[in-house]
Amino acid sequence: MKRVTGIGGIFFKCKDPAKMNAWYKKHLGFDTTEYGTSFLWQAPVGEKAMGMTHWCPFNEATTYFEPSAKEFMINYCVENLESLVVLLKEEGVVICDELETSEFGKFIHILDIEGNKLELWEPV
Repeated sequence: MKRVTGIGGIFFKCKDPAKMNAWYKKHLGFDTTEYGTSFLWQAPVGEKAMGMTHWCPFNEATTYFEPSAKEFMINYCVENLESLVVLLKEEGVVICDELETSEFGKFIHILDIEGNKLELWEPV
């Protein structure tokens, strides 16, 4: 079973997300909204036709990255998140929350061996 299939997003803390979005839009050409921006990419032959990596600044006061004390969180795309969670639990990986399903897909958060919070995402 495949586990991670790509990087789904890069999230980081900053003092002013709106100003950060505007800076990246002006100087680097990002097509930002209040939620950051998404980069589309072509998957290898035989894989899904298109993929996406999301970039998003968060307010420095966010608690979304907790229990990690880091200023960033990486979102990884996965296939069959429910089966992967079962395996990760068997392997002793720290699971931070319950599987969440939304219009964007399925999500869950885990910790790596240094306490970095990672978001696993199975896109719709």
